[in-house]
Amino acid sequence: DEINGAGLPMVNDMLLRYGAPGIRHVLELVCDTNRHPIAFYCTAGKDRTGVISALILKLCGVSTEAIVQDYTLSANVYAEMNDHKAMVGALSQRNLDPKTFLGAPAYVMQDTLDAMEAEYGSVEAYLEWI
Repeated sequence: DEINGAGLPMVNDMLLRYGAPGIRHVLELVCDTNRHPIAFYCTAGKDRTGVISALILKLCGVSTEAIVQDYTLSANVYAEMNDHKAMVGALSQRNLDPKTFLGAPAYVMQDTLDAMEAEYGSVEAYLEWI
């Protein structure tokens, strides 16, 4: 119940903390112009990919409002998949509410960016930390 209650903002917070080495690696690859063009993605593009996209967009000067709006485009990706039963089943086996974890509501990215500002001071400061 604690995990379901904390939802995706908690997942993103854990990603920023414990996934920092992986985030750093991805951003180093993105910065390497010898690797351009570059694409990064995952099944829905809203959790790990969403956080990395938000970091890159913030560094490029994109407004928080635009980043949040972009994030919400992934809101229905699982519903639009022909077979999302495996993901729902995997979450259910761990007593996680699929309705909580499969969406991409605006507040999730807003809370994530706000928490990053509160914890680290800025995206740039977070990147210094990692």
